[in-house]
Amino acid sequence: MPLIKDGAFVEDRFTYVEDDAPLPEGAVIVSFTRWQDEKDALIARGTPLGVKLLSGEEPAPLKDDLDKLDVIALDFPMFKNGRAYSYARLLRSRYGYKGEVRATGDVLRDQLFFMARCGFDAFEVSQRITLDAFKEALGEISVVYQPSSDGRKTVLEARHGG
Repeated sequence: MPLIKDGAFVEDRFTYVEDDAPLPEGAVIVSFTRWQDEKDALIARGTPLGVKLLSGEEPAPLKDDLDKLDVIALDFPMFKNGRAYSYARLLRSRYGYKGEVRATGDVLRDQLFFMARCGFDAFEVSQRITLDAFKEALGEISVVYQPSSDGRKTVLEARHGG
């Protein structure tokens, strides 16, 4: 899957590794299960490290180890499952995670704006999403009502000079 980060297509330096597969050299993203089972060994490798959380796997158990993770990939198994939005917001707002929060799975153009507002900064997209479509999606909405991780002023804050 193509990866968009910082408004451009970039080469993905991370390799997703299945639970039963040997770890390759370099940067890897492992499942939450593998992270729990092999955390010390994964950290000891000294290479960039990421964890992929599936829809039902909340980020709270990672909160004490966030400084050891370069990427947290959050899965969208289907367009109508939005748990990953909440997980991204928790990572950014409550846990102060500064690393990459990556959207994976069923990442649709119509959801990109909201994903970015919640704290995603990397997006695995289908071949159908062009860079122009990505930029257009992020700029479509100029006024927001809900506070979020992106720091944009809400309508209410703007109205009251906040």
